Amino acid sequence: MATVTTAARLHFGFQNLALAHDRLYGGVGLALDEPRLVVSADPADAVECPDPAAEPYVRRAVDALDVPGARVEIRERFPRHVGLGSGTQLALASLVAVARAHDTTADARTFAPRLGRGGRSGVGVATFEHGGFVVDGGHPTERFTAKPPAEGDWEVPPVIAHHDVPAHWRFLLVVPDTDPGQSGRAEDQSMRQAVERADPGIGDEISTLLTRRLLPAVANRDRRAFGAAAARLGRLNGAWYADEQGGVYRPPAGALVERLTDAPAVTGAGQSSWGPTVWGLTDTDGMDAAREAGEAVLEAAGVDGEVSVVAPRNVGASLDE
Repeated sequence: MATVTTAARLHFGFQNLALAHDRLYGGVGLALDEPRLVVSADPADAVECPDPAAEPYVRRAVDALDVPGARVEIRERFPRHVGLGSGTQLALASLVAVARAHDTTADARTFAPRLGRGGRSGVGVATFEHGGFVVDGGHPTERFTAKPPAEGDWEVPPVIAHHDVPAHWRFLLVVPDTDPGQSGRAEDQSMRQAVERADPGIGDEISTLLTRRLLPAVANRDRRAFGAAAARLGRLNGAWYADEQGGVYRPPAGALVERLTDAPAVTGAGQSSWGPTVWGLTDTDGMDAAREAGEAVLEAAGVDGEVSVVAPRNVGASLDE
């Protein structure tokens, strides 16, 4: 039996959505140590996966690897479509586990397009590979216009910056009990509309923010500067998506972010991907206070949800046999 363990990621946003610039997208995010995904696989003559959400990913992995089948069990998982990157992690973990069950290997980056992953952001693939804080280089705009190329007809964008995240940093996760974030065709449609309308000036501001504030902050292990810069990056991205998600943040994320921003234990807050997950940055000394702040903002907003405080992950997925 081959077992792959990986975990969630935060997606702070993109560097550019405007067709006026040479590169499109360019994801920015980092790996978390929790919540985790654990996938085990044994060789089989057909696809056997009792988990209906995972079965399509397993089937695609079997097809991509050209093997007869696999018996796959999802031993641990985290919620889908809440902004934590479950789809990419599940697709890649299934691929690697099935490959190893058949005594072969599969490079996640090479196979990702055939699994329908890495078409816009490369953050999920990169964190699966190596963990840490990641910036990817995006795609040439002439190929990824408002209408993207056919599925699989791309390469995962290259990693242009990678840093370990300080081990004492902690990330507050507030997941309100609300409708899941966008995915699939709905997400594709929203992205196309956002790209068609995107203000190139926002991309220019993000470029400056990334090089002068965010990257120096993670390199210098400056938590407060990093939190503020990541929060600003998310807010700028929200300006691109405002028409698609009902505001700079998708409700009720906006109310949660604004209240977390005022919490003394939290330095920087924002929405991960399409949400509804909201993140805040703290450290080991501020974990309890940050958790209390997360519970308080849910209560103030009149929304149920889950609150956790998790460590960063500076390693990629693990494989055990």
